[in-house]
Amino acid sequence: MIANFQSKIPTVIARNEAIYKQKGTQQSLFYPQGSKTASFLAITWLLIALTGFSAYTQPTIPPLDVQHYTFNLTLNDDNNNIDGQATITVKFLKSTSLFVLDLTKKGSNGKGMTVSTITEGGKKIPFSQTGEVVKLSAAAKANSIHNYTITYSGIPADGLIISTNKFGKRTFFGDNWPNRAHNWLPCVDNPANKASVDFIVTAPAHYDIVSNGIKTEEKNLPNNQKLTHWHEAARLPTKVMVIGAANFAIDNAGIVNGIPVYTYVFPENKTEGFKSYAVATKILPFFIGKIGPYAYKKLANVQSKTIFGGMENAGAIFYAENSVNSKGVEELMAHEIAHQWFGDAVSEKSWAHLWLSEGFATFMANYYLESTYGPDTLKKRLSAQRQKVINFERSRLTPVVDSLVKDDFMQLLNANSYEKGGWVLHMLRRKLGDNAFWKGIRAYFAKYNGGNANTNDFKKAMELASGQKLDVFFKEWLLTAGHPQLSVSTQFDADKKQLTLYINQQQSNLYDIDLEYSVDGKLHTAHINSKTTTVKLTAQNPASLLIDPDVNLLASFVNL
Repeated sequence: MIANFQSKIPTVIARNEAIYKQKGTQQSLFYPQGSKTASFLAITWLLIALTGFSAYTQPTIPPLDVQHYTFNLTLNDDNNNIDGQATITVKFLKSTSLFVLDLTKKGSNGKGMTVSTITEGGKKIPFSQTGEVVKLSAAAKANSIHNYTITYSGIPADGLIISTNKFGKRTFFGDNWPNRAHNWLPCVDNPANKASVDFIVTAPAHYDIVSNGIKTEEKNLPNNQKLTHWHEAARLPTKVMVIGAANFAIDNAGIVNGIPVYTYVFPENKTEGFKSYAVATKILPFFIGKIGPYAYKKLANVQSKTIFGGMENAGAIFYAENSVNSKGVEELMAHEIAHQWFGDAVSEKSWAHLWLSEGFATFMANYYLESTYGPDTLKKRLSAQRQKVINFERSRLTPVVDSLVKDDFMQLLNANSYEKGGWVLHMLRRKLGDNAFWKGIRAYFAKYNGGNANTNDFKKAMELASGQKLDVFFKEWLLTAGHPQLSVSTQFDADKKQLTLYINQQQSNLYDIDLEYSVDGKLHTAHINSKTTTVKLTAQNPASLLIDPDVNLLASFVNL
């Protein structure tokens, strides 16, 4: 999502303060110079309550691998009911006589989906609905492939946001992150189960429909209706499978390496929207050059109405309404476009490894801005992001790879996943050097494009590219909570012309790190791997001492 986890914060904030769903840190549109404040958790839980988000985690992942979804959906202007017919192609990983798909059942509030029939090859399949799953009684052998057609209807409890935009126009926008797709789509709502997808949408003719992939058909139907068919051949997690339906002004901002870049904005924002979103034609080739080929056939940047400031839906990124007027739109778009590689094309195997999505998008946005506006921009951003990480730890002390969160995955939209994840990549870049680092990034993307990875998969790719063992680095920065807290004091002996630094690690878990410091403008490095480190160097009456002058270490410093 946004270049900062704030991007995924519900738009109760986004509407008031602009947008920031980037999963990274930058000059936040929500908070000056950064990510969340210490009050982030309280605000987030309040907003979750206000937006009706309910925690859900499937008890077990079904023994199947979805190969393809085809969603036939009918929208209308009379009410919020949708009619759906989903054809799901699945490969069974083991023999079974009963399996489940995720789909929220209609509840006492009248919202949810009611399944009327499930068939295979015209034959009815027995089923039942319970809570947030539909259970199918269908025998299948290991490695067999089956096609099931599920006919259903209802008012989405979540996931498809049906509302009006700021101009009072009715809109429909898919909003699935993290596992909210099953509120309107029967599916396996887990990032580890990726599939290709078709959306075939019938709606009143005044709606323009945007979705993943390429548009293969658009035709007028009787009674002022229109059918629009989008096809995405790449395998996606359900979190980024969406449609958007609104009255749009549409622009082709350019062609990048044969990839059309489109802008979809509300007609009232046409002038500023076409101009501001056009920066995508600069960002897309930058990331292609650094990471590898873009995985999709088009890139659409869409002004939308969802609960997030920005959402990285594959090939069809949704941004909050006020993004078109935001000074931070470039950093926001850099974050979301980076997600097309990390989060979309390469998806985390489980939510515990969310930093592989959010931390990567944070880092990539930082790197883009550094390359565009210079190293001082990066230093300022890193300094602000470092403080966010430190502030967050005061309210919640957990490692970046947080396996304790089993549901309510919204709570993972925090400074660990975004800013600390981005910081880890920044420090890894400095540790390995640019050549080895980017070699590893490109190799990691190439190997897992279209699939899933976890933190250990990434570590192995970086070790192979650099020839270095990275167990200690990954354990310290990703699997251990906290950060180095360094006390630095000095003593100068004028007779000996000697400056002594006393560096003490105050936290309980000791780090193996390099600390940069400069004396009178000359850069030095101290290797630290014990509780106390003493450094002596010759100096001629040093006038200045700067610790970490280039902002390369995620640490807090005292007694300076």
